[in-house]
Amino acid sequence: MIKIGMSIADRYEILEKIGTGGMSDVYKAKDRKLGRNVAVKILKQEFAENVNFVSKFRAEAQAAAGLMHPNIVNVYDVGNENGVSFIVMELVEGITLKKYIEKKSRLSVKEAVSIAIQVSMGIEAAHNAHIIHRDIKPQNIIISKDGKVKVTDFGIAKAASSNTISSNVMGSVHYTSPEQARGGYSDERSDIYSLGITLFEMLTGRVPFNGDTTVAIAIKHIQEPMPSIRDYVSDVPVSVERIVNKCCQKSPDRRYQNMGELIADLKQSLINPNDDFVKDVGTDEDVATRNLTEDDLEDIRRRSRDYGEQDADPDGNYGGYREERHARGYDPRRGRYEDEEDDDYYVGGARRVQRKKRPSQRNRKPQRSYRDQNNDRLKTMIAVISAAILGIVVLVIAAKTFGIIGGSKEPEVMVEMPEVVGGDVEEVKKALLKIGLTPVITGYEPGEKDGVVLSASVEPKELVEPGTEIELTVSKVEEKGIELPDVTGLSQAEARANLEQLGFEVTVSTQSDSAVREGLVISQSPAAGTKGEAGSVITIFVSSGPSETEVQSIPAAQPSAPAENTKVTVPDTVGLLETDAIVKLTQAGLTVGETVHEHSSTVPAGIVIKQSYNVGAEVEKKTVVALTVSLGPEQIYYSYADQTIEAPGADEGYREGSEVNVVLTSSDGTQLLSTTVTEFPYKTGNITGISASTGTLTLTFDVKGPDTSTTDEEGNVTVTEGETTQKTVTRSVTFTPQS
Repeated sequence: MIKIGMSIADRYEILEKIGTGGMSDVYKAKDRKLGRNVAVKILKQEFAENVNFVSKFRAEAQAAAGLMHPNIVNVYDVGNENGVSFIVMELVEGITLKKYIEKKSRLSVKEAVSIAIQVSMGIEAAHNAHIIHRDIKPQNIIISKDGKVKVTDFGIAKAASSNTISSNVMGSVHYTSPEQARGGYSDERSDIYSLGITLFEMLTGRVPFNGDTTVAIAIKHIQEPMPSIRDYVSDVPVSVERIVNKCCQKSPDRRYQNMGELIADLKQSLINPNDDFVKDVGTDEDVATRNLTEDDLEDIRRRSRDYGEQDADPDGNYGGYREERHARGYDPRRGRYEDEEDDDYYVGGARRVQRKKRPSQRNRKPQRSYRDQNNDRLKTMIAVISAAILGIVVLVIAAKTFGIIGGSKEPEVMVEMPEVVGGDVEEVKKALLKIGLTPVITGYEPGEKDGVVLSASVEPKELVEPGTEIELTVSKVEEKGIELPDVTGLSQAEARANLEQLGFEVTVSTQSDSAVREGLVISQSPAAGTKGEAGSVITIFVSSGPSETEVQSIPAAQPSAPAENTKVTVPDTVGLLETDAIVKLTQAGLTVGETVHEHSSTVPAGIVIKQSYNVGAEVEKKTVVALTVSLGPEQIYYSYADQTIEAPGADEGYREGSEVNVVLTSSDGTQLLSTTVTEFPYKTGNITGISASTGTLTLTFDVKGPDTSTTDEEGNVTVTEGETTQKTVTRSVTFTPQS
């Protein structure tokens, strides 16, 4: 159990919990050894107890620790202590791309492409190191406060894919590639597919494939065509639409083959957004059937003649028989030798029949040898029999398909129902599918443990037809947690406020609905009345009004109908947190536009500085109001250039030539220098880009105490060496502002 204030590995002091996911919890911690803040990801207990998973997780995390790139959340350490598996990562103060999309509804084309380029560069660095992420999604992309985009969770995805993990834990089915959905082999191009889905969501504010279950969504990835971005956002440039479509091809061979190709096209789209420069890969024309030309046919005939001349003799020997035939004057056009006369014998069936002489040599038919004619007959018989068998098979299949035969007969092989009551539902489902039966869960009843089969619609040892649906009733432990309220019919802002007050996280998905007014909640998942733990994610589906087709079918309003009041008053959002300002504007019936961020020496970061309309102004509903939000004071950077570090004093126990561990740390916890020195004075070199004005220089070395001696009664002297202890000397350091 992780508690605030506890220490992991005698080094990382847990400060606070900053996030939770399907497989892990994330804590902010203090690295006491290096004096910096880090993020510590703790595997949840159900995965930490899986030895196979932990082994793969450690191996992948150690590989990810070798990645150093500005667009990757760097991994510092990985370990296990008292059954607690953890990884230590760079602490990035910011927001996930998922929350950023939800906050802005959708991103501008320029912003989405810029983010995609940074993500691609991080993934490219991993691919170059032969590391595939396998779980690219907006939840695993972080935008820091200074605007840098970083990809996280390298290493955990491959370990997860190698173990049995339920889809609700992985939570990635909206972004999974078709080959991953099938459970097949995945490579770098799977990451490209997932990034394409992420770019689609950035541009439209929604994922391309959705459904009631994870299985339904996965099937859509495999079977359904990719929807067009222009169906949701009409002004997306053609190049960006083509890039997304190429990333999201069903076949990996038709996608971008590496991140370098994708980055080049993304950068080109920023320069020439409306140019059609994206090249298709492996189009259908490449594998289309091609008609043979006359030259092709002649080449086939020539090859056939060449091959036909390589005949064997009756004993199966090549070469000599061909020469013998040539010497005897064999005529291939007439199929006989020149010395064969009309009185030769002709083989017919099993007996030899002497042929009658014909009046003219010119009108004679070519004679065939006994062996040649038998071969021809055998080939003809085989061809006829094969054609007959093939015809019968085709007729039987067609008859069964259209119900002409086999519809009323009992199957020849019946399946015996096994004993399933008391078994784990997942194992039972596998066992039933293996013998050709179809398991269907039709209900749940309270039980002491989740997932135990309580009853089945077919008794054990009963014989049933293959494919029969077996209805199962499964146990379910009574849900604990907070009961979800019903937010359907409420505005998006009201629904979000009600759920967040109870401790839930809220995601928003929009969909057209002619029966529900725009901006109101159509439905929610999980449903009202179910229970969930604080921090779990609730999805609300918000109406975007009727679709274009439905709008066209709505009859025009009658002239006598009273005009609706479309004016609203602009509220005051200055001084509010950005999220609170968005809720306030939405509740007032206004649309939040693109947020501008700028530095302010007087307004804290995240607070609204100004809005694009004056407070109290009367404007039309849905008017776009832009906000300017503070980034806090502008960052000033400092340097520590070619400074001289003097040795500790002799009065501090230092002996000349002893090893000293020198560590320089800025006041914000960033380690700037760590080295071992034996000669002083020591020059630091040029250290720039320091974000704090002051720091601490720590000198650590061994100090040996004085030797002691004792004399026994006989005058013998025993000398005992002094005890060696470690001493630390600290010095305050002031850095120089960079020009």
